[in-house]
Amino acid sequence: MIFDRSSFYTGLSGIGRLMGIDVGTKTLGIAVSDLKRNIASADYTIRRMSLAKDVALIDSYIKDKQISGVVVGWPLNMNGTTGAQCDYVKKFCDALCRSSDAPILLWDERLSSEAVDRMLIQAGARREKRKQIIDSLAASYILQGALDATRQRLT
Repeated sequence: MIFDRSSFYTGLSGIGRLMGIDVGTKTLGIAVSDLKRNIASADYTIRRMSLAKDVALIDSYIKDKQISGVVVGWPLNMNGTTGAQCDYVKKFCDALCRSSDAPILLWDERLSSEAVDRMLIQAGARREKRKQIIDSLAASYILQGALDATRQRLT
């Protein structure tokens, strides 16, 4: 089920990994948190196959890693409106909801890929290397934002 922020946070158990997903048309960037939900780490990038296959793979990962919640990047337009990419992400999340019991939180991801790309450029990463890792790092950036918001909410 897709939750609002408040319901998502209150519905989570005390300990357990969260998964971050950056949904693109060609790839899915995947990140996971530590058990105490302090740090998000880029995990890997999945080359998209089909909606059914992608969701089955994510659902299997959720079960294997005992993921307690999923944070999915919500690609709002710069003015805060939804567009075609949000429709695409919503379709993905709806399919994931039918397959998994893990609660889902849509997280504003505006400029996440650009921020990660700038960081990689400053670190001297070549263009080809950036293309290979940007999606999982963007998922980590998205997930870390949600983790930080959780901590701020609890303090």
